[in-house]
Amino acid sequence: MTDPARRTGRIAGLGGGLVGWLVFVEFTSGVLQGYYVPLLTDVARHLDVHDADVNWLEAAQLMLSAIAVPVLAKLGDLYGHRRMLLLSAALVAAATGVLAVAQDFGVFLAAWAVQGVYAAWLPLQVALIHSRSRGQADAAARTRRATGLIVAALQAGAIVGALGGGQIGGALAGRFWLVLLVPGLLVAGVVAVVALRVPESTGRQDGEVDVPGVALLSVVLLVITGGLTFVRVNGAGELWPWLVTALGVLLVVPFVRYELRRTDPLVDFRVLRSPSMWPVQLTAGLFGVSVLGAQGPLSTFARTDPAVHGYGLGLSTSEVSIVIGGYVVSMLLGASQFSRVSAATTPRVTLIGAATLTGLGYLLLVPLHDTLPQVLGAMVVAGLGSGALVAALPAAAAAAAPAGRTGVATGLTNTTKVLGGSLASAVFAVALASGAQGTAGSLSGYVTVWVVCGVTAWLAALSLAFVPRLAFSDRPEAAGVREVA
Repeated sequence: MTDPARRTGRIAGLGGGLVGWLVFVEFTSGVLQGYYVPLLTDVARHLDVHDADVNWLEAAQLMLSAIAVPVLAKLGDLYGHRRMLLLSAALVAAATGVLAVAQDFGVFLAAWAVQGVYAAWLPLQVALIHSRSRGQADAAARTRRATGLIVAALQAGAIVGALGGGQIGGALAGRFWLVLLVPGLLVAGVVAVVALRVPESTGRQDGEVDVPGVALLSVVLLVITGGLTFVRVNGAGELWPWLVTALGVLLVVPFVRYELRRTDPLVDFRVLRSPSMWPVQLTAGLFGVSVLGAQGPLSTFARTDPAVHGYGLGLSTSEVSIVIGGYVVSMLLGASQFSRVSAATTPRVTLIGAATLTGLGYLLLVPLHDTLPQVLGAMVVAGLGSGALVAALPAAAAAAAPAGRTGVATGLTNTTKVLGGSLASAVFAVALASGAQGTAGSLSGYVTVWVVCGVTAWLAALSLAFVPRLAFSDRPEAAGVREVA
């Protein structure tokens, strides 16, 4: 049996301490993901906008990251993953600084969107780890262990960010610009760490960036979210904004056809042909609806005063951080137990169970949202399933991918998840604004959010039922499934 201390030492020693520095990078990424969630109502008051408008912050950030992640990953293959990690860190640092001084919603929205470039950090770091371990006897095992370590740092950072954001927001309530500046100090540290301590990857891939593919994807996302913005501004009763949104959806068809004709596409849709692959990618997109699109509504519902509006929890900024923290802790628990449950059953069964739990948690909020224990209990259930899906989906995609296409498959998982979250954020903004009372979102809007999140998660579980029984498994019987696919 391998000594745990020896195993940890091998991970930490990979690339001359590379993983130790990357743990800090991904911890910071987690802080950014958790820090602002309990502050969203304060952001709306700071910028004098409607609570529903904060969903456009999330939609813009997710849309830009959906474009930036595949582009930066490709540039990393061509010119160096450390170089792209440094560039993206510098962009995030600059955007975080702008957030602290922005007084206009448009400027804040632009900076918030650019900050979403941190979504590229994890795939770039995995590529760096893989490069540094290449040629060693246990390269794959080292890469898996090291990747698990930085993903754990991501979850820990999200917990610290959620709890810290609420506490700092309460302590510095009169100086909100300073509250917004605090994460920038960590991001500045990331820039320094990557510049001074992270070595460059070895080897380069031939090819070029699919610039027309980037342009087409940008147009698709802009037209879809633009149409939903017009729905928000003009009201759901107007027909033409819905037609604009439908046009954006139709533009997906020429984008897919163009990508299928390219030998080196931005998004490789060929990997979707496997019966073990398309349900995973569909699940990632549907999962993005809740894991990326529902955080804003959860925060603003918790802050809504029930004495004024008849619904909500009326929590302070620091109290909201406890709800978010509980959700993220349950995600960490779900992620850590995924491998054990998979060993006792199968990865396929565990994925179905995780998606079912996620849907159950959100649907429980429909009747149970009047008290803090009710909301916290439902979010813990959703968090257990969501954490397992966060850990499982990339591994499942890699296991289902054809030989030599694991990177494409795992990258596509991230892209589809972000697309699902981006669309959901825009739709949720429309739902919350419908029938709203003053600056607070409507109760019917919040119920719509919970129902959509629950139903999409259960649709994901249903799609996974079509996966071959032993898919994603290391058992000999599963090999035939993968080869036939």
